[in-house]
Amino acid sequence: MAARVIDGKAIAAEVRRSVAAEVEQLKNEKGVTPGLAVVLVGDDPASQVYVRNKARQTTEAGMRSFEHRLPASTSEAELLSLIDDLNRSKDVHGILVQLPLPPQIDTRKVIEAIDPAKDVDGFHPINVGRLSAGERSLVPCTPAGCIILAKSVQPELRGLEAVVIGRSNIVGKPVAQLLLREDCTVTIAHSRTRDLPGVVRRADLVIAAVGRPEMVRGDWIKPGAIVIDVGINRVEGPDGKSRLVGDVAYEEVAQVAGAITPVPGGVGPMTIACLLKNTVEAARDQIASTE
Repeated sequence: MAARVIDGKAIAAEVRRSVAAEVEQLKNEKGVTPGLAVVLVGDDPASQVYVRNKARQTTEAGMRSFEHRLPASTSEAELLSLIDDLNRSKDVHGILVQLPLPPQIDTRKVIEAIDPAKDVDGFHPINVGRLSAGERSLVPCTPAGCIILAKSVQPELRGLEAVVIGRSNIVGKPVAQLLLREDCTVTIAHSRTRDLPGVVRRADLVIAAVGRPEMVRGDWIKPGAIVIDVGINRVEGPDGKSRLVGDVAYEEVAQVAGAITPVPGGVGPMTIACLLKNTVEAARDQIASTE
């Protein structure tokens, strides 16, 4: 039997509707409209599309969108000065600096310059530390989306054996921390893992975030497992046309898994939805700290 397809677009739309309701409540009860500032340095086409989508969905949710598009020649000092201004702005409750940054700018310095209370990407070391310690924090958006998608299939994840393939700071490590919060037994696998197929085959829940097209094959998967595919890879087909594929060989895995996210249309839509969710959460916390 083919796996249930987890509809990321539909679930993301539910999250956005919930965010819009919270925004309306904040406006009515506190007289505050949450604001998200997105900073784009340079003219990377993929980043431009992503920033445009963020701005559109922010305004659709009833929030204020502040876009700052800077030339690729922008200096580190200029970017840090802008972040300082955004940190001080009472209208801005969330700050996101689109990565990657040009080579003359130290990404670590930029991330650390953002006020942790406005760090809606969840990348600041203080938020990373709080997540690791099991404390309340702003959580990276893609990992948060992965958990929501998994829980759409199985609302109670407690006791599941989960394997995360990939150990990046952006997805692999934080999603492992979130799975620990859900009382899963978690293994982080990577390129140096011995018998990777055998490790993955133990899992009730697989989160693939390794960045290698269709690496995870059908015979790696335990029958009935939930598979969340974070990968977005552009490959060229036999006809010469490019297409998007995930880190999972979808057609093979869908014949074995109990549920699976497609690429595109799975994890991708959840990332911006969770960004909006983080922005509202940040706004609520900032309002509470001044009351």
